[in-house]
Amino acid sequence: MQKQLISEKIEENEKVIQQAFYNCSDLKMRKLAIGENGRVKGFVCYIEVNAGNNMINVLGRMLTYLDGLSEEQISAAVKGNAFALSDAEPYEYMEDAIRGVLIGDSVLFVDGVARALKIPDQGYPKMGISKSEAEKVVRGSDESFTESEKANTALIRKRIRNTQLKVQEFQVGVRSFTNVAIVYVEGLANPNMIQEIHRRLNEYDIDGVMDSGVMEQLAEESWLSPFPQFQSTRRPDRAAMEVLNGKIVVLVDNSPVALLLPTDVNSFLKTTDDYYNRFHMATFARMIRYVAAFFALTLPGLYLAVTNFHTQILPTPLLLSFWQARQGVPFPAALEVLLMELSFELIREAGVRLPGTMGNTIGIVGGLIIGQAAVEANLVSPIVVIVVAFTALCSFAIPNEEFAFSFRILKFLLIALSAWLGFFGFLIGIFLVLVHLASLKSFDVPYLSPYVGAQLNGYQDEKDSVVRFPLRMLWKRPIYANPNERTKLKKKEK
Repeated sequence: MQKQLISEKIEENEKVIQQAFYNCSDLKMRKLAIGENGRVKGFVCYIEVNAGNNMINVLGRMLTYLDGLSEEQISAAVKGNAFALSDAEPYEYMEDAIRGVLIGDSVLFVDGVARALKIPDQGYPKMGISKSEAEKVVRGSDESFTESEKANTALIRKRIRNTQLKVQEFQVGVRSFTNVAIVYVEGLANPNMIQEIHRRLNEYDIDGVMDSGVMEQLAEESWLSPFPQFQSTRRPDRAAMEVLNGKIVVLVDNSPVALLLPTDVNSFLKTTDDYYNRFHMATFARMIRYVAAFFALTLPGLYLAVTNFHTQILPTPLLLSFWQARQGVPFPAALEVLLMELSFELIREAGVRLPGTMGNTIGIVGGLIIGQAAVEANLVSPIVVIVVAFTALCSFAIPNEEFAFSFRILKFLLIALSAWLGFFGFLIGIFLVLVHLASLKSFDVPYLSPYVGAQLNGYQDEKDSVVRFPLRMLWKRPIYANPNERTKLKKKEK
């Protein structure tokens, strides 16, 4: 579709704007009389809430500058940006000018000038930089991403003050025109991955993009997998750290969640303060997270397999304790576990939806009350409450919520297989999960790296896995980085 050029006649431009914003009461058009004796007509248009002191000050300076000039001088001033506006952008097409208004800027039209001029403004209302609540750390920055894509890119550039940090912006959504930014360090990120993420993000036409989660779902290759192929973060320091490792960051306007690619299992179990603390603390914390991830997936199924089919592997005192605890319980063990798991998932979901401290209260109090009441009513045994509560606690220890949710879903598969086939069903379930993970890739990077293909990078990636080696020994970037820029740490020559 051919774009419409901006006319030299102010009346035609005004008519087009009025037609485009028909029934839009939040659009404001202010007519101006400028130049010598106010003979030159003009108008500035903007969305009402976006007009701030910046636009008023800039427009005042412009009118003062244009006062007393002839039509030819005004035309030359507008075309040549004689006002020295750093962020001024001339528009030649009406569609671009309209989009500029929708983005949040003000646009000036002048009679006799076949182009419009963007006046940089404050833009749409947005939240300020706040403390990161979703990804808490013991040590490190407390800053969190905001809902402004511009502010988020600035937070990354604040940490990487280098001209090689590139920010490529484009718009997605045939009706929303949402700004999307791809951030990477030139030379560190793999060029093939940059091209691939561009292809995937532009593969679909969609009405609107309200959050980065929409882009994540459209760009995922294995969309049936419960495991995320993008890593999400709200922390600018995490994004900056991964960019220096050769990853690519995708920022979406109106979303405080950034997407990191490529990713793997190990990345989901790491936190930023793993690198700020000494390697003893980081290694111990990672071991706990790996154990927690294993039990979050397997503990209910393992309990059913052992108590229903393979009681001979339990010590006699423990077996008698389990038998005594189940005295009077009317339901089979499998139904007992399912009821408690569904109850805890319901409490967790309710806690997320309820506002503020009420959500935290319902999660703790609700779990205690329901568990105790169920035991006293002989609906479930105390050991099942312990197993389910410990499983939920393990899932909370996984740093990434989306990754933890995958384990919450798959544990029901293991529960079903273990209740049906016992320990053989349990092993079949573990085997299926491992086979799926082995076949999964994130932008051609194996999901199980660095545990597979470690030899391709000289086994350096394994130094930053379950055991985090001392920082001075982590001298190579991961396998997904540009092969020509693998060295990230070396000792200075004297």
